[in-house]
Amino acid sequence: MNAKMDEENLNYLFKAITTLETVEECRRFFEDLCTVPELNAMSRRLMVAKLLSENTVYSEIVAKTSASTATISRVNRSLNYTSCEGYSLVFERLKALEAEENN
Repeated sequence: MNAKMDEENLNYLFKAITTLETVEECRRFFEDLCTVPELNAMSRRLMVAKLLSENTVYSEIVAKTSASTATISRVNRSLNYTSCEGYSLVFERLKALEAEENN
C-alpha cells in the first residue's frame, strides 16, 4: 500500500472515531475493529503514559500495568521527545471531563 493510501485510510479511521459519542459506542467500535491483544496494548500504553505524566517510577508502572520496561521507555520517549503532544491533549481533556462530572 502506498503512502497516499495509508494517509487516506488513517484519515478515514480518525474521522470515524470522531463520530462516536459515548464510551459504549467507542467500546463497540473498537471491539469490532481491533483484536483483544491490540486493545489491551493500546489501553496499557495509555495508562503507562498517564502514570509517567504523574511522575510514577518504572517499577510501580510495571506493577500496575504489567507493561515491559521497553514499552514504558517507548511511551516515555513519545511523552518527552515528540512534538505531537497527543497524550497531553487527551489528559487535559480527561481531567476537565472528570472535574465536570464531579460537580
